[in-house]
Amino acid sequence: MPRAKTVVPGRARRRKIMTAAKGNFGGRRKLFKSALQTVQRAGQFAYEHRRLRKRDFRRLWIVRINAAARINGLSYSTLISGLKRAQVDVNRKLLADLAVRDAAAFAKLAEVAKSAVA
Repeated sequence: MPRAKTVVPGRARRRKIMTAAKGNFGGRRKLFKSALQTVQRAGQFAYEHRRLRKRDFRRLWIVRINAAARINGLSYSTLISGLKRAQVDVNRKLLADLAVRDAAAFAKLAEVAKSAVA
């Protein structure tokens, strides 16, 4: 019996890699082996950076909250501590957005935190 070659699935697999490798330079997009390595490496970087993005944004939010808190006479830690004591459940993303876009609302939250700490 003749050997059945996996032509269609194999070609589809290779086409998927070559399509993903588009935009790279030289053999990284023209040669299958190089393209495969490039796509795998890119996938690994994408995986890592999806997690790093979450850390980076949290750091950014904390920096923004701290700057706005110091304008209102508090440090970041006392602001967060005061909000927790006052049972104000606001996440850092929202606090940073208020600090940038609505300083008056942030100032009110800062006053709530000050009164809860003192």
